[in-house]
Amino acid sequence: MSIQANETAQAPGLAAHRSSYVERNSAHWQRNLAICVFGSFTTLVSLSMLLPFLPLYVQQLGVASPSAVIQWSGVAFGATFLGTAVTAPLWGHLADRYGRKPMLVRAALGMAVVMSLIGVAHDVYQLVALRLIAGLVGGYASASIVMIGTQAPRERAGWALGVLSTGALTGNLVGPLVGGFLPGWVGIRGTFFVGGALITIAAVATILLVREDFDRRTDTSHRERASTAASTPVRYRVLIALLATAMMVLLANMSIEPIITVYIAQLAVPADRLARTAGIVMAASALGSMLTAARLGALADRIGSWKVIVLCLLATGATMVPQAFVTQWWQLALLRVLMGMTIAGLLPAIAKLVRQAVHEHHTGKTLGYLQSAQFAGQVIGPLMGGQIGARIGLHDVFFITGALLVLCAALNQWVRPRDAHA
Repeated sequence: MSIQANETAQAPGLAAHRSSYVERNSAHWQRNLAICVFGSFTTLVSLSMLLPFLPLYVQQLGVASPSAVIQWSGVAFGATFLGTAVTAPLWGHLADRYGRKPMLVRAALGMAVVMSLIGVAHDVYQLVALRLIAGLVGGYASASIVMIGTQAPRERAGWALGVLSTGALTGNLVGPLVGGFLPGWVGIRGTFFVGGALITIAAVATILLVREDFDRRTDTSHRERASTAASTPVRYRVLIALLATAMMVLLANMSIEPIITVYIAQLAVPADRLARTAGIVMAASALGSMLTAARLGALADRIGSWKVIVLCLLATGATMVPQAFVTQWWQLALLRVLMGMTIAGLLPAIAKLVRQAVHEHHTGKTLGYLQSAQFAGQVIGPLMGGQIGARIGLHDVFFITGALLVLCAALNQWVRPRDAHA
């Protein structure tokens, strides 16, 4: 341990006056970013790999009616998002008080245990309850955003959050692919044990390799006085607009989920290839986001996050409209790739602005609210898309979602501080 580190550990009160949390962790954030990318990838692979066989597992648990299988599969899948949306602000608040690393360890260990327990569920009620608990106690990717969002230097925060987003997107893309063949090797229940083992590896890596210079006395003392002394007051109108935009990003990406199979069936795709084709189209947006998330995050560092947010919202809205006019499934997949490329710049830029909108002592809690907004979008998006598709028409899902994105761009342009250069 360096002399400076020893002084920090021995004299936390002095360290608080000498340097901020970001400055004291400047030597750790890049290594922590690498571990958080690995952990986010691993945990999201484990959580998303059940998608291909979830209805089969629901049937194994005693649900016979096809309509009931679909209903319970949707409830079980969405339960995790609901749980994470509820508790993300709490974990963010605790991260401010007790440190970011403990929240990472808590999320990884909790998810590893719950994922393994899902493999021994006896009925569908236990499955839903355990998926809900996984969201309540888990959230490794959310905890990673809090850690990297508070440790990375401001001038590189966009790039760092973009890289972190790439790891999460890759996990969501690879998970269903793994889930397509792993049950054939180890069985459906065995797949959950494999997922639990993968998350355990992430937990061990987090415990051994993540570094954080956090001291409760120095980093939580005089919280209110420090907030009052902050040079820039909190702009609640800006925060609300950013949280609404984050929700809209996930809403737009997920609105097509309930109608995708029916929509592709109208494009003359054979019935025996329908599920596979739908999976490709669903994964297309994640593939596009993987290609550009880090680059657009770096662009936000260079030209300003507000510009990237407004431009990406307009571009994403523009790519939604032609999706309503495709005549071949590959055209839809290509447009979803383009949409993923434009939408990828939004969440890193939003997280960077949210971090800068509040004082350092409250960034964890505020980023927790940001995670809640995102998961709310993942819940509302499919519900909205399903209702529009059933009551108005499939094509109107794209029109309405695109219009909402354009309105969101106008909202951000309106609330953008005139003196903003971030």
